[in-house]
Amino acid sequence: MAARERFTVIGLMSGTSMDAIDVALLETDGDAYLAWGPHASTPYPSDLRSALLRLPADDVDVIRIEREVTDLHSQAVRAFCAENKIDLATVDVIGFHGQTIKHEPQQGRTWQLGDGQRMANTLAKVVVNNFRQNDMDHGGQGAPFAPTYHRAIVRVRGVPQPIAVLNIGGVSNVTLIDGELLYACDCGPGNALIDDWVSARCGVPFDDGGRIAATGRVDEHGLAMLLSSPYFRQSGPKSMDRNAFSSDAISGLSPEDGAATLSAFTAAGVAAEAQRLPRQPKEWIVVGGGRLNDYLMAELRRRLGAPVKTAETFGWAGDAIEAQAFGYLAVRSILKLPLSWPGTTGVSEPVTGGVRCDPVPDGSRAETALE
Repeated sequence: MAARERFTVIGLMSGTSMDAIDVALLETDGDAYLAWGPHASTPYPSDLRSALLRLPADDVDVIRIEREVTDLHSQAVRAFCAENKIDLATVDVIGFHGQTIKHEPQQGRTWQLGDGQRMANTLAKVVVNNFRQNDMDHGGQGAPFAPTYHRAIVRVRGVPQPIAVLNIGGVSNVTLIDGELLYACDCGPGNALIDDWVSARCGVPFDDGGRIAATGRVDEHGLAMLLSSPYFRQSGPKSMDRNAFSSDAISGLSPEDGAATLSAFTAAGVAAEAQRLPRQPKEWIVVGGGRLNDYLMAELRRRLGAPVKTAETFGWAGDAIEAQAFGYLAVRSILKLPLSWPGTTGVSEPVTGGVRCDPVPDGSRAETALE
């Protein structure tokens, strides 16, 4: 097979933790060739994050916030290029995931804030965004969307299979890779409940290293109530919204016990899903912010009964995986290659997706759906 054209791409991702914009440079053919460049993270201003956490709400100006989100991503690209001495003219395409504020797969709806055309015009670059909608239009859950990149990086790195890649962001999701088998689903909560709990009770944005949880005790009754959700009895592929779960069942706990119980909840949700995987992985590779929570990692190791390692153990940049993934998906979108499969989102057949936005000097729109 002839070698595919290689693209230099910048991927952008802001996950459901709603804490920062991740930026990563990647060279890829959208298939088996991957060469990694630098990556960086730009925190959201606190007022913007607070506004995002309130969405969707009737009294919030969504159009203004979408402009803010888009322009902040564009600024992050320019700052990233300046810091790393990258000539933006050498970048072929930008993969712009946008900020998810609502995900309702059962109703066929998903909502990511981000104006791809505005970014294309601002940066004078081709931008691909709106990755998820075509999947949902073909019967898929619209998430998770990084599995094809997880498979590519596992193959390039020669990681022994079967292997599970566990991303712990605002929610947790797993990708199982074993040869041609590619299976994925959202497991349950990730960091979001923990973050919201310690923010409200301790005045900190997240449980740094799991130190708050480490001083508490898991409330087993509260944990059982949390795990009684029907979600944990559903078969995959499946996906969920950041706000699908509530900590109301443990509202009377101390800050420390609540943090411990919610951390155990995240790990137990993963363990429950592990029992339903079509094959059992030899190891688990954890990416995303959750890998930095020592208490959570210990809970995962205890409940999974298998080796659980961080991305860095395999030479991966754990903070950059999702941004790299959407850069990779942008190239696949342009090449009209599949972004999702029946085993990853429940889509009826492998489908591509995304919307290509070409820069227009007069600021008008030139969007092309890539179906």
